Amino acid sequence: MSTTIQSPTGAAPSRTYSRRASLVVLCAGTLMTILDGNIVTVAMPAIQRDLGFDGPGLAWVVNAYLIPFGGLLLLVGRLGDLVGRKRMFTAGLAVFTAASVLAGVATGQGVLIAARALQGAGGAMASAVVLGMLVSLFPEPREQARAIAVFSAVGAAGGALGTFLGGALTQALSWHWIFLINLPIGIAAWLAAVRVLAPERGAGLGRGADYPGAALVTGALMLTVYVIVGSGDRELTTTLLLAGLALALFVGFTVRQARAARPLLRLRLFRSRLLSGANAVQIIMIGTMYGFQFIGALYLQRVLGYGELATGTAFLPAPVAIGVLMLGLSARTIGRFGPYRVLLAGLVLIVAGMALLSRAPADGSYVTDVLPPLLLLATGFAAAMPALTGLAMTGAREEDAGLASGLFNTTQMVGGSLGLAVLTTLAASRTGGLLDGGAELIPATAEGYRLAFRVATGLAVGALALAAAVLRPGRRD
Repeated sequence: MSTTIQSPTGAAPSRTYSRRASLVVLCAGTLMTILDGNIVTVAMPAIQRDLGFDGPGLAWVVNAYLIPFGGLLLLVGRLGDLVGRKRMFTAGLAVFTAASVLAGVATGQGVLIAARALQGAGGAMASAVVLGMLVSLFPEPREQARAIAVFSAVGAAGGALGTFLGGALTQALSWHWIFLINLPIGIAAWLAAVRVLAPERGAGLGRGADYPGAALVTGALMLTVYVIVGSGDRELTTTLLLAGLALALFVGFTVRQARAARPLLRLRLFRSRLLSGANAVQIIMIGTMYGFQFIGALYLQRVLGYGELATGTAFLPAPVAIGVLMLGLSARTIGRFGPYRVLLAGLVLIVAGMALLSRAPADGSYVTDVLPPLLLLATGFAAAMPALTGLAMTGAREEDAGLASGLFNTTQMVGGSLGLAVLTTLAASRTGGLLDGGAELIPATAEGYRLAFRVATGLAVGALALAAAVLRPGRRD
């Protein structure tokens, strides 16, 4: 499977590039960035002990990665169109790899959080252009659907696989190696991308990008998460003022997009019921799943007493199930029953899995209290995510496909960071209140996690209701 292109200068002879090899490289680069969004989960207690993070502050080891990742996707996606998507992808891999080394040698909270933020920026640079490159590589609808299915499976399974790798590396070596391992992988991926991916001309920086808009939306997202994470440690008046400032930044971004000559995000996209509805459902669904991965790992370690490797191994059935179902069944199932029905079925399974987790006791066991909901959640996500992606992209015009892809990636990261912030804050607040009242540590910790899972169940129900109401076939936009 290959394609022949002419050298951009026209002076060199044409060269044949393998589309299959390009797909492998793009998936490998994306897998590395997705793994790193989750690989720290199991290492959290070790990082907390070593660097002295408090409970809410610990969430910033994850949020510092997710917020710039989500906030910069639209901007770097636009820049990729201007300077060339291959250039943006390879630059993102380089930034990500360098930031991984900085995180791996960090000896203080500030350095680690700064490195994680830089990793998020590199991850955004590499990830924002991938879907656009896949669409260009595979223009035929059936081939394109298969390529996107492979890409989705790699991404979804990679998120869960990161939990296993994080546990294995932390226990066998130290938490520093969950970042340092990216050095050889990143160099290999960069070299392969330079060799395998076909060069392309961008539109040129003279076409411009909306930098003020990017600053507004990134600031709004970061401030929103900061407000949620720190709400229990500050006065209500201060929290409300900060929330008002975050809202003002979002409003400013919207106004800017309506008036900018070259907006970062064309507001007309939101006229599509399918595109807007799918992104709204994704924010809630991904927030629920990120909260499960983070708090589920902490439940195994802090309540059931699992070590890092045992915790990572306990999560291993999830990526296996996701990979098998996405690659083997999702395309055929969606083709037979339609994306709407498959999405609803997947969300029902997610609701059921979260509801089971909300009953997890302080003296629970993996086989009865963790594995069944884990498999339900993995199966539900494997069904829901490809269906949701298809609905979102169906709702976009052909000329807006690249921007719609960037928006879908952005809402995925936004949902993850906001969901994580809300659920970890609720769990920490509930546990702290019980400890102040004289409760023992493990029962209080378990109750905090149960509260987070109950709220996550409610969020999953909300996603199901929203999908059923908004994405139903036959409704007019």
